[in-house]
Amino acid sequence: MLIGKNSKLAGALALSIGLTLAGCGGMATNRSLESVKQPVVERTNYTLDVRAGAGGLSIPEQQRLAGWFEAMDLRYGDRVSIEDPMMGKSTRDAISALAARHGILVSQGAPVTTGYVNPGNARVVITRSSASVPGCPDWEAYSDSNYNNGTNPNYGCSINSNMAAMIANPEDLIRGQAGDSQTTVTTSTKAIDSYREQAPTGAGGLSNTSSSEGG
Repeated sequence: MLIGKNSKLAGALALSIGLTLAGCGGMATNRSLESVKQPVVERTNYTLDVRAGAGGLSIPEQQRLAGWFEAMDLRYGDRVSIEDPMMGKSTRDAISALAARHGILVSQGAPVTTGYVNPGNARVVITRSSASVPGCPDWEAYSDSNYNNGTNPNYGCSINSNMAAMIANPEDLIRGQAGDSQTTVTTSTKAIDSYREQAPTGAGGLSNTSSSEGG
C-alpha cells in the first residue's frame, strides 16, 4: 500500500509540474510599452508606355492615358512620374494636365522600372503605397502568468491597424509632410484677432422701436 501511495504521489507531482510548465508557455516577453507590431509601408509601381512625338501626345494617346488613370483610380497619395528619353516638354505638359484632373502633380524623376523605354515612347509611372501591420492580431501569449511583466504581443495591433487602414497617404507614416515658412502661431491667432477687432453690437446706437404698435 505504501508503494501505491508513493506512486500516486509521484504521479500527482509530475502532473503538477507539467501543468506549471505548460502555464509558462506563450508568456509575454516584451517588457517595454512600445508595440512590437508596427505599420509596414510597401510601394508598387504601375507603368504605361505611350507614344510621344515632337508635339507631345496625340489625342488618341491622351484618351488612352486618361482611361488608364480612371481605371487605376488615381487618387491622393499616388505619385505620378515620367520616364522620357527625349525629355519632351510638350509630353510632360500633356501628362501633367491629365494628372491634374485627379489633383495629382507630376513628380521630378522616376523610379527604376523593368524594361527599356524606346525612343518615341514615354513611360508613365504610378507609384502607389499601402500600409499594413503584419502579424496582427497576435494571441500567442495565452499564459495567465506574466513573470516577465511583459506587454501582450497583441498590444498596439488595434490602433496601428486602424491607422494603417485610414491614413490617406501611407508615405506619411515614414516621413511626415514638410512644413512651410509660416508658423502655426501666425495662423492660429487670425480667428482671435478677428473676434477682438469686431465693433461692439451697440456701437451704432440702439434702433427706435415703438411699443404702441402690435396686435
